[in-house]
Amino acid sequence: MGKVYLVGAGPGDPDLITVKGLKCIKNADVILYDRLVNRELLEYAKPKAELIYCGKLPHHHAMKQELINQTLVKHAKKGKTVTRLKGGDPFVFGRGGEEAEELAKNQIPFEIVPGITAGIAAPSYAGIPVTHRDYGSSFAFVTGHMKNGEEDHIKWEALSQIDTLAIYMGVKNLPYIQSKLLSFGKNSTTPVALINWGTTFNQKTIITDLQHVIEDAKKGKIENPCMIVIGEVVKMREKIQWFEESFGETMPKEVVL
Repeated sequence: MGKVYLVGAGPGDPDLITVKGLKCIKNADVILYDRLVNRELLEYAKPKAELIYCGKLPHHHAMKQELINQTLVKHAKKGKTVTRLKGGDPFVFGRGGEEAEELAKNQIPFEIVPGITAGIAAPSYAGIPVTHRDYGSSFAFVTGHMKNGEEDHIKWEALSQIDTLAIYMGVKNLPYIQSKLLSFGKNSTTPVALINWGTTFNQKTIITDLQHVIEDAKKGKIENPCMIVIGEVVKMREKIQWFEESFGETMPKEVVL
């Protein structure tokens, strides 16, 4: 029997992979990797390692989740060391729980290797601390989309009371997100940061507020992958942005609307 490692590859910057995560890449016989995994990390794979792409786009999946689960089980039963390489952290909106559940059901040995999630890393690279004593002591991760056909189970009323929200992949549903938060009392002037391709050289940040976020996202041509940060901590960007300045002309200019 082989073994499966569910590994968080981090948010995009390949240097943010953990030491253990990198070992799992180097030792793998088979690597199943997602769309948002930086391809530079695959260069550490063994020359004969089998690389299997299983990325997902809206309405187009290279592999259905059920097939991914079956593939992990199949290769492990062949005695292979399998690394499932996932963007960010495998247990933060990464379906890692579903994959671990399938492995456990089939009695496949596995380990979880946490990764740095975009909900913390992208704001950090944009100069926004997700917590700050002067601006926010509560923080929540929120998914920006749901499984097809399901009603919304997100507790928007409770979330509207939290100081800082990090919303994953929510650009498509921005009008809905905005309406829910405003309807439950979130101030329309609450600062919002839209961080596109966070921690990569394609990173672009738009600073706006909850009232104008939809029109400003359209003006800035913001699409997923995008981290939406909502809260007063967004104001800290004016004081401590560092990533764009560090890389100078290699980075796109900040967009402030």
